[in-house]
Amino acid sequence: MSITVLLVDDHAIVRDGLRALLEVKDDITIVGEADDGRVAVKEAVRLQPDIVIMDINMPNRNGIEATQLLHTAASSTRVIVLSMHSTSEHIFRALQAGARGYLLKDSAGTEVVAAVRAVHAGKRYLSAKVADAALDDYVRDGKPASPLEALSGREREILQLTAEGRTSAETGSLLCLSPKTVETYRSRLMQKIGVTDVPGLVKFALQHGVIALQ
Repeated sequence: MSITVLLVDDHAIVRDGLRALLEVKDDITIVGEADDGRVAVKEAVRLQPDIVIMDINMPNRNGIEATQLLHTAASSTRVIVLSMHSTSEHIFRALQAGARGYLLKDSAGTEVVAAVRAVHAGKRYLSAKVADAALDDYVRDGKPASPLEALSGREREILQLTAEGRTSAETGSLLCLSPKTVETYRSRLMQKIGVTDVPGLVKFALQHGVIALQ
């Protein structure tokens, strides 16, 4: 039986490249695509694929948040994160969210088939270019690995949407909240991360991989 795969990336050219690499394999079938984290979660719940290949930096909901939701919403689906980032924080956050694999985009072409097969077989798969030492900073004393861990899931959503330039009304519409509630969440999260204005919030989101410069 084929391994079913959902491709998630906000760039069509990346999805097309992954599709071309995977579709030629007799044991792998692409069952769908998504271009942001919100759509990814809906499609994964609907399609129940064996594997989701998930980009980190996407609009509306990033791949880390989507992976965390899928860990409970589609528990039989395993996630392989695909990223340009090789920092320990990005890797740790992905694994903590429930990802079973982590691929760097610049080596995905040579590793993606092996990663899909390994993760489907119940193993973990880290890109060969991801050094084990990259995790050392975070495997100690059970301390929080990132300032993002102090934020609730809702606060992380509002952090991303605000950093993307969404107004309180637009954010509220996406999250089914009133603009005033959005502003309350935003004020609370800014206190937690120690910033005093929206430019500071955007800088924090960039530094911690919540959003990326396009």
